[in-house]
Amino acid sequence: MTLATLPVDFDKSILTPENKCSFCNGSLCCTYITQQIDTPRSKSDYTHMLWQVSHEHIKIYKDEDGWTLLVEGKCMHLQPGGMCGIYETRPHICREHSNDYCEFDAPSEDGFDLYFPTYESLLKHCKKKFKNWDGKKKAKKAVKKSKARAKKKDTKKSKDKKGKK
Repeated sequence: MTLATLPVDFDKSILTPENKCSFCNGSLCCTYITQQIDTPRSKSDYTHMLWQVSHEHIKIYKDEDGWTLLVEGKCMHLQPGGMCGIYETRPHICREHSNDYCEFDAPSEDGFDLYFPTYESLLKHCKKKFKNWDGKKKAKKAVKKSKARAKKKDTKKSKDKKGKK
């Protein structure tokens, strides 16, 4: 359950940071990890990211903090009912997590500038960002040059034939 799926008559004023997690069905914050990644700048960087999102449970997004690799995977300590099985000894990062505004309030994706949940979505972005992503422009240019050289050759041969007559 999230804030958006609570019954319309639910009194939201009773939600506090201390009790909010008890209303969250599925403990969404415990079902993935994130890792900051360098800002992609080159075609090679984007090719690497395409390789990453080609794997199951991997997504990439960009938000106000930069680029991030998102790995979906439920925490092994998450208990039925959403409680933490090692709450008293949980890692520091879990202790620092704030639920002031979290996945319960709105989907994380709402805060993303760019979001690539699939290979196809990132590939589409790559093709927009790099006009020559597929190398088609280079191939077209090479064909044009080849045709121009052939035409030039034909013109020269034609002139040579006329000169010999």
